[in-house]
Amino acid sequence: MGEQPIFTTRAHVFQIDPSTKKNWVPASKQAVTVSYFYDVTRNSYRIISVDGAKVIINSTITPNMTFTKTSQKFGQWADSRANTVFGLGFSSEQHLTKFAEKFQEVKEAAKLARDKSQEKIETSSNHSQASSVNGTDDEKASHAGPADTHLKSENDKLKIALTQSAANVKKWEIELQTLRESNARLSTALQESAASVEQWKRQFSICRDENDRLRNKIDELEEQCSEINREKERNTQLKRRIEDLESELREKETELKDLRKQSEIIPQLMSECEYVSEKLEAAERDNQNLEDKVRSLKTDIEESKYRQRHLKVELKSFLEVLDGKIDDLHDFRRGLSKLGADS
Repeated sequence: MGEQPIFTTRAHVFQIDPSTKKNWVPASKQAVTVSYFYDVTRNSYRIISVDGAKVIINSTITPNMTFTKTSQKFGQWADSRANTVFGLGFSSEQHLTKFAEKFQEVKEAAKLARDKSQEKIETSSNHSQASSVNGTDDEKASHAGPADTHLKSENDKLKIALTQSAANVKKWEIELQTLRESNARLSTALQESAASVEQWKRQFSICRDENDRLRNKIDELEEQCSEINREKERNTQLKRRIEDLESELREKETELKDLRKQSEIIPQLMSECEYVSEKLEAAERDNQNLEDKVRSLKTDIEESKYRQRHLKVELKSFLEVLDGKIDDLHDFRRGLSKLGADS
């Protein structure tokens, strides 16, 4: 079945600075997936984390490893095979606790698997040694020479070493095949991650183009809103102008009504003017008659100084009154002429 994920979480990955062995160097720009994998074929456990197309953690767990909590959200462990120390920063203490508990559980499982493997090796070794001893006893029974016995013993040892070497070779072949399969899976995962990255890049480009289009649309809408506001301002000004014109129109209509009323009075004024003119003509005729009388009176005045003096005083008074009336009549006539001209 190969490797299978048995636990997955997310954390920020760090590695110890190889030069100072003190400072932490970020291995990921953001929180990434960190998973425990169990290899059924090898009966082993690994911690694997991939950031994009880069494998940032590939640590095989051994029984002598220890996961240490250094703070409420940070933990670390040393990997002698990778010659580094890995650090994980979690979003909460609960996630750190779960990861630490899983680390201890996997560590115990790895220790148990190692013990079982050693038991199998020791059992196989004891069985081989027993077979070798039995074979040596049979040979001793059939051969008595000490040199041949020594040679047979060395030959048996070589056979045992060869058998163990063949077993190790088989084991290494299996481990190599497992590593190849793991690398193939990792390569596939990397290719899928790279494809995902390309897809995300395309989607990002599409989103960026869409964002630019929306920004341009927003700019156009803002420009349209500005134009609408300007149009509203112009409409407001036009409304005020229309109201002013309507007010002026009402005033003009009022003036027109007044003029119409005045035009209705004009005929009456004309008749009055004609009446006054007639009066004026009559007054002029009277004035002519008075002038004739004055001339007659002047003639009579010559007859008597006393009468003349007396008549002069009366005539002077009368002339002054008459001149005032004449002036009044002339003023009234000029007023009528001016009123007729205005109409």
